[in-house]
Amino acid sequence: MLGDIDRQQSSREWLKLRSPGLPRIASWEIEPDQPARPPKDTTHVVLDTPAGLHGKKLGHVLKLVRRVIVPLQPSIFDILATRDFLDRLCEEKEVRRQEACVAIVAMRVDARTRAAAELERFLADTGLPVVAHLRDTQNYVQAAAHGMSIFDLPPSRAAQDVEQWQPLLDWVRQPI
Repeated sequence: MLGDIDRQQSSREWLKLRSPGLPRIASWEIEPDQPARPPKDTTHVVLDTPAGLHGKKLGHVLKLVRRVIVPLQPSIFDILATRDFLDRLCEEKEVRRQEACVAIVAMRVDARTRAAAELERFLADTGLPVVAHLRDTQNYVQAAAHGMSIFDLPPSRAAQDVEQWQPLLDWVRQPI
């Protein structure tokens, strides 16, 4: 299932773009200021949260999850904002007690750029695992515009991207 608690509701809007011919991704109604609990018997959930989640809302979400994936782009502004978020995240008791594991996914990375080098320096200093580096490609842009993911694209077009996702999928499947 895919849940969305950020103000812009981009995940919900993306689901509306999905063709009925694609594999179904379910969602559920999440009430404002209520815990984002999925329906009973749900086995896997991705919960889209606001980038600046903090305080009680962050604590509530951390009580519901086992894994926290922090996407990070190679931009100084994203790095600075993420540094503050990671500091707050690591102060939460669920993370300190390792009830929720945290990892970073480097997104839209072009290894040939200075921005990518800055990102790598920052990532090395976090002490957190970087479980995937996803390249900067129009595959994501074009797929998203049609309610698709790279896993919905023909293998001949998305093989490199699917391969880059494998370490993240392996990390998510590991027991805590």
